[in-house]
Amino acid sequence: MRQIWVISRRELQSFFDSLTAYIMLVAFLGFSGFFTWLFGSDIFFVKQASLQAFFGVAYWTLFFFIPALTMRQIAEENKTGTIELLVTRPISDWQIVIGKFLATLLLIVIALAFTLPYYFTVASLGNIDHGAVISGYLGLILISAAYISIGIFTSSVSNNQIIGFLLALAIGILFQFLFSFISGGTTGIVSQVLYYLSLSTHFESISRGVIDSRDIIFFFSLIFMGLVSAEAMLQKNRN
Repeated sequence: MRQIWVISRRELQSFFDSLTAYIMLVAFLGFSGFFTWLFGSDIFFVKQASLQAFFGVAYWTLFFFIPALTMRQIAEENKTGTIELLVTRPISDWQIVIGKFLATLLLIVIALAFTLPYYFTVASLGNIDHGAVISGYLGLILISAAYISIGIFTSSVSNNQIIGFLLALAIGILFQFLFSFISGGTTGIVSQVLYYLSLSTHFESISRGVIDSRDIIFFFSLIFMGLVSAEAMLQKNRN
């Protein structure tokens, strides 16, 4: 556990040292704040004490931001050769992957924590459903964790960060759009399986305040698969 924390702390510090964290935080808060409060289906347009507008905006913003954060996680290590220094130490491939995963997830949690004033402001304007807000934030954390695991895997596939970014987006589009879209044109068990594989299906359920074990299992399964695949790629590259 100590090795994982050391890697996580190093990665998180590298985000802030390279200004990546500051750019991500400012951009995320800027996008989410603008579309939550000022434009389109914002809180004042809906005329309800609800953060559904914010959750919808954050859902799409994180979809693009997370691949940009994860694209360098392992690709840069492979390109510069620093991954060789890591693997020569008493640190397993699994610890490296988990450490990088937790560092990125912590950065996302920090970004979401900065949006808590949205919640307090809306709560002061009317009777807000506190349970729906908590589950909405939970949904954002879970979907972020899923995207991070996918991004770390795609970063381990190539030394090129752009390839890692594009692959993460492609896989994200598959789970975000295509499974749901294709399920609408099929019937029977195939349609049910494709519908279940859609990320939006599970996120929308949780963001409405419905905590279903099937949604939690889906997210944890996807996270596990992404991390295991990344660990397998590290082992392959080492051999």
